[in-house]
Amino acid sequence: MNENRRLHPSVAAPQRAFVVAVDLQDPQRPLAPELAEFVALAKAAGAIVVGEIVQKLARVDPATLIGSGKALEVAERAQELRADVLFVFNDLRPRQRNNLEKVIPLPIVDRTMLILDIFAQHARSREGQLQVELAQLRYRQSNLIGAGEALSRLGGGVGTRGPGETKLEVDRRKIQQRVSLLQAQLETVRKQRETRRAGRNRDPFVALVGYTNVGKSSLLNRLAGSGQGEGAFVADQPFATLDPTLRRAYVAPGVNVRLADTVGFITALPQELMNAFRATLEELDAADLLLHVHDAANPDWPRQKASVETILGELKLGEKPTIEVFNKVDRLDAGARAVLAPDGIEVSARNGDGIDALRAAIAKRLE
Repeated sequence: MNENRRLHPSVAAPQRAFVVAVDLQDPQRPLAPELAEFVALAKAAGAIVVGEIVQKLARVDPATLIGSGKALEVAERAQELRADVLFVFNDLRPRQRNNLEKVIPLPIVDRTMLILDIFAQHARSREGQLQVELAQLRYRQSNLIGAGEALSRLGGGVGTRGPGETKLEVDRRKIQQRVSLLQAQLETVRKQRETRRAGRNRDPFVALVGYTNVGKSSLLNRLAGSGQGEGAFVADQPFATLDPTLRRAYVAPGVNVRLADTVGFITALPQELMNAFRATLEELDAADLLLHVHDAANPDWPRQKASVETILGELKLGEKPTIEVFNKVDRLDAGARAVLAPDGIEVSARNGDGIDALRAAIAKRLE
């Protein structure tokens, strides 16, 4: 399943991607920063973005998302640019996907599929691979159910059983069998995590949370004093860390903590991922303190902060004791640092600035 979701074979040239998006002109959620983020995700997946079209609408077209005329324009433009895949910023309903495929003869990848593909590329542990596969299957399952809505209303009657059942029903049954197996395996993982948490020493438990690619892993390595080859994996790309990394760190005389790195969040994190990574996200519930890490060098950090807070609220973690940490301040001038939140701790995981102040803040909040 994971291999089927790859956007490009490892031996082939990068895919040439054409990007299309619908701008609903919502002042509370401007398109520009999220579209730029989407293009960055496409590049992280290994594609080359050769062009894009943005369609401004009051609401998405229920049949084709972008409207039939705009779909023809996209098809012509994509052909001119020799694109071999279409990336759609907005999530697609099965009907919209089917109608677009009739007009645009390219594989169509929406935002959820793109994020799932990146997760599949970065899943290193067995647990991470299980979680990603479960998320992919649930996404495929929801699209099959949507496409087969009329068939579902038959309720498994004549023509839907045994040798006469449709390929859709066969696919649905196989997916559900695999989903059930993965859920059972991940439930075992969840119980193992629960047992490990119960058996851990009494050091306080501190979890790093934040938007993807804000430097959580680098900060964990700095706090834990991890050398090269023994710390959390670090890469300047979205979702480099999927598997929780646990390290012991000194914060004050006689006070050590267990630090956990966690998967990064993103605006409108796909529900399939929220569900599949439940066992991992439960680590946050067990934390005594959260370090909400921001990329201070990214002018879009306020939007990212709000997105993370929304997800924490959905996880019922909104009231968890939290320290705001502004990372990468070494990239800012004095004027830019002056507009950061006054109650946050300013640090640089790269050169160590502010790390002592952060240790002191952690110790104080844990008193």
